[in-house]
Amino acid sequence: MIDPLIQHLQSFGPIDAADSEPILDVFQWKSLREGDCLFEHNHVCRELFFIRKGVAKIIRYNDKGDPVIYFFTKEDQFCTILHSFNTETPAEEDIRAACDLEFSAISKERLLSLYQRLPYLKDVIDQTIRQRLLDKVRTRNAYLGQNASARYHLFLSLEPGVATRVSMNDIASYLGIAPQSLSRIRRKG
Repeated sequence: MIDPLIQHLQSFGPIDAADSEPILDVFQWKSLREGDCLFEHNHVCRELFFIRKGVAKIIRYNDKGDPVIYFFTKEDQFCTILHSFNTETPAEEDIRAACDLEFSAISKERLLSLYQRLPYLKDVIDQTIRQRLLDKVRTRNAYLGQNASARYHLFLSLEPGVATRVSMNDIASYLGIAPQSLSRIRRKG
């Protein structure tokens, strides 16, 4: 059986069978419980994560210090704070487990070393990250101009695998809906 990380990479470009083991060897398998932190803001994000099971959430804090969820990342997707990772500057966002989470992580240093060993891999991983960014923009744009009820129902149709595994408070934060309003919307159906 092919590893999900290799399978994901192969959907963006060919991965030589002999290269699978060296790739998997440099990614470290980890797990976290719901609410645990993968990465904390005000630090430089020096890891790229591949979500194997569960959902991670990207959080930024508003002017009042309240957390606001910007994005969810689920299975078979890469996750990092890309600007911080690329520029080595402190990030304003956290990455937390929205539910129990299993993932693989690779440090930037190990990733760059892997690129030296397997130069074609940089283009493959860059393509996956570009596609994920385009997906994020397309999803967020779909919510523009929609009322709270429409945003919630659109979320259910676009992200059914996320909606069933994260808290209602997380969904409310992501959609910019007060938790009480989301409860009313859910009751109405």
